[in-house]
Amino acid sequence: MERNTILIGFLTLVVGLGIGYSFGGDAASVAGNHMMGDGTTMQGESTSKTSSMKAMTIGLEGKSGDEFDRAFLKEMIVHHEGAVSMAQMLLKNTTRPELQKLGTDIIAAQTKEIGMMRGWLKTWYGQ
Repeated sequence: MERNTILIGFLTLVVGLGIGYSFGGDAASVAGNHMMGDGTTMQGESTSKTSSMKAMTIGLEGKSGDEFDRAFLKEMIVHHEGAVSMAQMLLKNTTRPELQKLGTDIIAAQTKEIGMMRGWLKTWYGQ
């Protein structure tokens, strides 16, 4: 009787962990990654490119028209802000001239685009 209880408890734990992992993801794999505006994380590892793209586009699914446009602009602003932050870190930590130029170019281009998108949100939607 006691042996069956332990076995059932163990199997329940394994199944529960499997279900939790499939619905919640692996917490260790998302630690330290970029948090998107909708609360999802953007993972930087090459093995997670598909899930990264999914995380960035999930807030757009099922939307159309102005609702899609607003959601796109808001998500893209957060995405660009992340790129600017990463480029600033790059400039603080690299000594390679090529990467310094890349970081500077990213900051300039993405900052300009952030301003443009914020302007559209304000002009078109009063946000």
